[in-house]
Amino acid sequence: MESERVEETVQHVEEMLDASPMIDVHDTFAQFQQLLADLKAKIDARFDTTRDPSTEILEQYGTYPEGPGGRVAAYSGPEVDWMVHSWLGDPSRSFVNLHLTCWLGPQVRVPHLGIALLCWPGGWFYTDYIPRTDIVVDGDYFDRYYAGPNDAWLEHRADDQFAWFTSRAGFIRASLSPNAYVYSFERTARNLQVVSDVLHARVDQWLTWVDEAPPVPEEERAALRERDLATRRNIADRDPANVMGVRYFGEETTQRLVRALWGGDRELPRP
Repeated sequence: MESERVEETVQHVEEMLDASPMIDVHDTFAQFQQLLADLKAKIDARFDTTRDPSTEILEQYGTYPEGPGGRVAAYSGPEVDWMVHSWLGDPSRSFVNLHLTCWLGPQVRVPHLGIALLCWPGGWFYTDYIPRTDIVVDGDYFDRYYAGPNDAWLEHRADDQFAWFTSRAGFIRASLSPNAYVYSFERTARNLQVVSDVLHARVDQWLTWVDEAPPVPEEERAALRERDLATRRNIADRDPANVMGVRYFGEETTQRLVRALWGGDRELPRP
């Protein structure tokens, strides 16, 4: 067994928020927004995408900056099935949730890219290379995409400034790859820089894989496309943080937001 002890967090989003002092987190919110904008710029430099018209109504919703609000922008293109750049919350009152996810088309089998950042009011981040096959069955896929990043994952796991976050939702735990990063942390300048460094390195590695990936045979693409959609929808539908959307905006608006995350109302064709 490993000898080091790593602190662990096991709480619901609403539990952590309700148990915390009400503070303004606009400073970190602005840093997170800039970080995701910088990462998206790297992705935009590689892929040709167009904003899906179904998300234009979500360019600004809620009452922010007077109260809770948010934005969802989703994109698609010849090589990208669904990319989401979004935020939701009330940064004046301790909570904000930001996403940048990119789900690739079926022309390659490179894992999808998932990134999320939270203040509640402590810091939290998630990033994963979302598998597109059973990595226990497909050892070559594991070796290509998960063996190499393992050393960096272990190095970060040993950083005692970050507490491993275990979701209370079993489905969410099941959705994580062996190299997922899911951590709570204090919002210090040092820790925010570590998060930035990790995410930039992960995006750079992912883009390299995309450039080097062999094409998926045409006859296998339809099944891969449907597997991707089922995975994306289940993750969006079952996200425990959806309760915060209901708290702020009600059930109807939250369901619209969740559909935007997986493409339920999309108008652009899938690649």
